[in-house]
Amino acid sequence: MKTFPLETMNLEEATKKQFQIVDCVTRNFEGSEILTRGDLGVVPGFNQPITTNKVEHVLQDLFAAEAAMLVRGAGTMAIRLSLHAASKKYGKTVLVHDAPVYPTTQTSIDMLNLKTVIADFNRPERLESVIAENDIQLAIVQFTRQKPNDSYQPEAVIQQIKKQNKNIVIITDDNYSTLKVPKIGVECGAELSCFSTFKLLGPEGVGCIVGNADLINELRKENYSGGLQVQGFEAIAVLQGLIYAPVALAISSQVSEEVAIRLNTGEVNGVKQAFIANAQSKVIIVEFDQPIAASVLKHAEKLGAAPNPVGAESKYEFVPMFYRLSGTFRAASPESTKTMIRINPMRAGADTIIRIIEESIEGN
Repeated sequence: MKTFPLETMNLEEATKKQFQIVDCVTRNFEGSEILTRGDLGVVPGFNQPITTNKVEHVLQDLFAAEAAMLVRGAGTMAIRLSLHAASKKYGKTVLVHDAPVYPTTQTSIDMLNLKTVIADFNRPERLESVIAENDIQLAIVQFTRQKPNDSYQPEAVIQQIKKQNKNIVIITDDNYSTLKVPKIGVECGAELSCFSTFKLLGPEGVGCIVGNADLINELRKENYSGGLQVQGFEAIAVLQGLIYAPVALAISSQVSEEVAIRLNTGEVNGVKQAFIANAQSKVIIVEFDQPIAASVLKHAEKLGAAPNPVGAESKYEFVPMFYRLSGTFRAASPESTKTMIRINPMRAGADTIIRIIEESIEGN
């Protein structure tokens, strides 16, 4: 299997990103405001906590966007609201990649009664012809891979769509890639970027939409209820996670590379090969010589590995995760489930991961 993982920030770049986030905070907050849990409620003139408003300005500045909005419902709701706002204003025909659509995004497409047009983003010539042959108003570009052989560069896809038809509104699913890759969708030319802050060491259930001010302002008008507002203490928690996420994620990426190299040099008997892939998060795909994937997962859990994700790199996840292949990968390659697993290092080192693999294989 050949995979094409996204280019992620190295440790030096991630450190600079941390410093940039803190700089954006200091430009929007007074020092004493940071040393609080934030305010609550629909403050007159803001219709949200002032703290939440300021955190949204930090996010706006960080990604050089026109606007930013924190929403309830994590990344799923950020994508759903973005599709709703864009389809309401521009139309209901949406361009998607020729691959299994991430299940929660498919639910939103079905809920909003959107019509999909499919193009292979890996083939620029095919993308060009599909856009030319169809009346497309919207496009969804998912940064992480939907199938093992995806090789497209999200920025190149965004630029190609815009060059061919600048009126197509592009929404990017930046879940599992924000603060890992150098630029998110809006920084590449998309109208809206969507991601979960829970995946960035933040609070449960809070998502973020960044980008076009007109679309985001329309969503603010519709989401005026006090119960829909992200409270000040949650917004502060978003910042606390964002600050530490880039470096933590860069270390995890570095560990993934080390584990893959060690496995591919034959350090562990029973491992056929290993790949780095963006199978949601950037993970190690391990292929065994024998169909022992299910058994290895069972043994790994007994040896301290997490058996399933919580939020995929959330603040609760620090032991390495040994898990089945992602749903989109399984849909693209059902036969691989018997011989392959994915491993997310989380906060673990390479030695710990190698040890768990070895002992799990020996347990068969």
